[in-house]
This record gives sequence, structure tokens and C-alpha cells, in this order.
Amino acid sequence: MPNLPFTDPNRDRYFEDYTAGETYVLGSVTVDYDEMLEFAKLYDPQNFHIDPERAEAGPFKGLIASGWFTGAKTMPIYARHYLSDASSMASPGLDDVRWNAPVRAGDELTVRVTIKETKKSRSKPDRGVVKTFIEILNQDDVVVMSIDVVNMIACRPT
Repeated sequence: MPNLPFTDPNRDRYFEDYTAGETYVLGSVTVDYDEMLEFAKLYDPQNFHIDPERAEAGPFKGLIASGWFTGAKTMPIYARHYLSDASSMASPGLDDVRWNAPVRAGDELTVRVTIKETKKSRSKPDRGVVKTFIEILNQDDVVVMSIDVVNMIACRPT
């Protein structure tokens, strides 16, 4: 894993560095109970996210993280290890956001990306579109979240 080009957060990456079909493991983060609970209280106050007693009696048999928390917790890994300050030109959007399995405090979440497609812009030759499939896996290799992402990435300066 240390030799993968997307594991170094300080590496300048450009459109030409993204190759369709390649898969990379970017890094991991552990879910903290207090942080998970505070996030849910602020942004997703459903009982199975904020009330331990009611969550225990509910469909998940205990507290689970908000899907939005899962995304927020893993976004820094994606931003630092996959995108680059030298070339990232934002994203026009996401498709097919899926929360496939519950996330709980103590889970270790790993970000894996697969480059689905790259296409250089015809109208703006200084950039291209990179389509990426992101998977968030827990410590048991269960995909707990997946997203199709589109990023605009600058081409390497000539």
C-alpha cells in the first residue's frame, strides 16, 4: 500500500494521473462514539442515531451512525489522498449514494476508489472529467456506503 500513488496527500495529481480501471485503497478512520452522537444530534436527530435505549429496541439493535456522518468522516481521506489542490476543480454532483450496512462506534472505515471513466473536455482542453466509484468498507470488508462521483480535474500544465 505505501507505493500507491494516491496514498500520499502531498502529491500533485492531474487529469493524466487518473487511469480508468485502476483501484486504490486511500486510508482508514475509526468511528468515535461521542463524535458520531454529536453529529447526529446536530444534523440527523433520528432515534436510532441519538437515543441509545430506543435504538436498542429498534431495527438496528443499537445506535448507528448517520449516513451523512459516514460520508463526512471519510471525505477528508478522499479529498486529501485522491484529489489534489493543484488540480481539483470541484464536482458537479454525486449519483447513487447508498448506505448499504449500518456503521457503529468503533468501526474502522476504509476508503476504496475505482476510477470508472476519464474523459478530456473538448470545449475546455485544460481539464477533464473523472468518474469514480467510492466504497466505504468496515473492518469486516463489508461495504457500508458507496457513491458514484464526478470530478472536474485540471490537466497537467505544459
